[in-house]
Amino acid sequence: MVNEDRATTSSNSSALSFISKGWREVRNSADADIQLMRHRANSFKNLATSLDRELENFLNSASTSFSVPAIRSSPPPAEIDFVKKLQPKLSEFHRAYSSPDFSKKVLEKWAPRTRLRIDLSAIRNAIVSEVEDRDGVIDVQKRNVVRFREFLGEWKGAVEGEEAQSRDWEPIRALKTRLREFEKRSSLKNSEFLEKLKSSLKAICKESKDSKEVPPLDVPELLAYFVRQSGPFLDQLGVKRDLCDKIVESLCSKRKNQLLHSASAAGESSVLGNDNINDELDLRIASVLQSTGHCYEGGFWSDHAKHDPSHGKRHVAIVTTASLPWMTGTAVNPLFRAAYLAQSAKQNVTLLVPWLCKSDQEVVYPNSLTFSSPEEQETYIRNWLEERVGFKADFKISFYPGKFSKERRSIIPAGDTSQFIPSKDADIAILEEPEHLNWYHHGRRWTDKFNHVVGIVHTNYLEYIKREKNGALQAFLVKHINNWVTRAYCHKVLRLSAATQDLPKSVICNVHGVNPKFLKIGEKVAAERELGQQAFSKGAYFLGKMVWAKGYRELIDLLEKHKNDLDGFKLDVFGNGEDAHEVQTAAKRLDLNLNFLRGRDHADDSLHGYKVFINPSVSDVLCTATAEALAMGKFVVCADHPSNEFFRSFPNCFTYKSSEDFIAKVREALASEPQPLTPEQRYNLSWEAATQRFIEYSDLDKVLNNTEDGAKFSRNNGKIIKKSVPLPSLTGMVDGGLAFAHYCLTGNEFLRRCTGATPGTRDYDKQHCKDLNLLPPQVENPIYGW
Repeated sequence: MVNEDRATTSSNSSALSFISKGWREVRNSADADIQLMRHRANSFKNLATSLDRELENFLNSASTSFSVPAIRSSPPPAEIDFVKKLQPKLSEFHRAYSSPDFSKKVLEKWAPRTRLRIDLSAIRNAIVSEVEDRDGVIDVQKRNVVRFREFLGEWKGAVEGEEAQSRDWEPIRALKTRLREFEKRSSLKNSEFLEKLKSSLKAICKESKDSKEVPPLDVPELLAYFVRQSGPFLDQLGVKRDLCDKIVESLCSKRKNQLLHSASAAGESSVLGNDNINDELDLRIASVLQSTGHCYEGGFWSDHAKHDPSHGKRHVAIVTTASLPWMTGTAVNPLFRAAYLAQSAKQNVTLLVPWLCKSDQEVVYPNSLTFSSPEEQETYIRNWLEERVGFKADFKISFYPGKFSKERRSIIPAGDTSQFIPSKDADIAILEEPEHLNWYHHGRRWTDKFNHVVGIVHTNYLEYIKREKNGALQAFLVKHINNWVTRAYCHKVLRLSAATQDLPKSVICNVHGVNPKFLKIGEKVAAERELGQQAFSKGAYFLGKMVWAKGYRELIDLLEKHKNDLDGFKLDVFGNGEDAHEVQTAAKRLDLNLNFLRGRDHADDSLHGYKVFINPSVSDVLCTATAEALAMGKFVVCADHPSNEFFRSFPNCFTYKSSEDFIAKVREALASEPQPLTPEQRYNLSWEAATQRFIEYSDLDKVLNNTEDGAKFSRNNGKIIKKSVPLPSLTGMVDGGLAFAHYCLTGNEFLRRCTGATPGTRDYDKQHCKDLNLLPPQVENPIYGW
């Protein structure tokens, strides 16, 4: 029994000791926590004291920095008194710091850190909200701090009116009151101190203006955009572009008037401020997309692996369908274009010309002139050019494989022409005769590889095709094929005159000039005439390749009809060609007074003495020989035709509308003397002027001066809006689909043969591999398919 009592007593004492020990541990832990809280509270009070000291130093320094010099004996200026009155009482700061809510939030939010800092943005923002409507704010130095807004949100003056004043922190309210009282009583409202005080803080913490909400697109605008983007499809159905533009304009006009009215009522500039309805619609849609944060990053047909124009000089590749010594427009004009574009320091230039095997050279090049290597032909081209331009042109000449088609009397590219421009140089492409280059193009899409692709139309193929058997049907098919390939492979198309078909994305502009040699001949003739010498001792002549389509049919018909009206009239004809025998036989049979001579260069000395150049051709797009004759100071008699529109402004150009008018103009030219060209007229005929027109109308100036691909910008109320890139373009999708379909069709040799392609032009042959040091097509393109 005794043992049981002892055991019970010992167990009770053990339990009490355990409870006592646990209580001591709890008490010690609580004491440690309280000591830690006191330590943190004391440290925060010390910080509050340092805050008072910093603010007092700041105000004292402000009064010293912005004091106005005055006479010592005079009372202190108003600015000093103002600064002193602005000093808040330190007790107000202490009261704010020691409030229970403040301490509670400090203990809740504050984590154990080695460095404690306080954000003064609450003071700054409160001052800013007071003086912002006075076009100025006070400057407060920024600090890297723990933000008050986490636990002092109720003390910020975030709202306007009386509610904001009631919620202001007491020292801030006193500061704002003092500021208002000072501005009301002081006569120095525009004092230097006050202006500096306001402008300095405004520069640091001025808030951006709230962006105005952009109104959403309405149904007429969506319909207008759909109609405009459906242009390719509607064009194929025969709907004219003018009709589409009228529909778009009518749909947009109502919305435009509403926006202009609302903008004028608000005294602001409207987004739709341009005259071009297409630009207005682009800008309108882009502004809506930009307000939603949408950014278009490309579609199914897009290729983003393009040349980056932001590094180094830009690269221009000129691709043409003929080369010297074949004296044709597509061989000569691109050569001059490359030379004059290379004069600019903004871009490097590469001229890509066709290389013909020796068997084709013997057929195409005059006087049985042939070359054994591309280097030999390049030397010939450069020597010919330097003799005529008078300077050494710094551009690169490259070759691509081609084959001559006797049926089409032209050179057809063999293989993928775009592969002969390295990807690092694939920036800007100029396609001379884009329809010709792409009829049977089976390779990479030009607009995928290059940032900007410009096509220049040289030849009126429809006019030539109409003269052949079943010409109407062939012309119909070729017309739509030309539309197809130019739309799929070009960003912009330049037509030398309205004589060509109306192609998609095209504008009309003469971007050709004349050989500088002809302008020098014209200057020499003018100088001789000023000295009283006879410059022209011969009559009329005609020069051109001797094929029926080059004006010989029209010439023979005119002379036959009025053979008796031109007594004693004799015409010298210079030219060689496939139809030479037929032309001469017809003239002899009709007993026409024509003297046929061997073809020669228009700058030949034997042609300088002729006074009148006759050109009855209506198949030309822009006759180079006509421009050369005008540059030499001669009379020109030509048909009233769109191809001669550019020449009508020259006084020495006589155009006729009928056969009777032709006779009258010829007699007038033979009986009078040409007028000397003015400096402006000579410049308009030069390649310098032609190059400037080309850069302007091809948008090359915008591309060269802007590293963004095709981007268009507009500024609205100081805000830049990108107009074209963020828009998913239906036109781009259609063009990409057309290019893909063309790639598939041209990959089939049977379909190529059916449409008139030269056999073996889908890929280059072994002779091309040998001449140009190329890998065989089987190695270059190991994947077979279309």
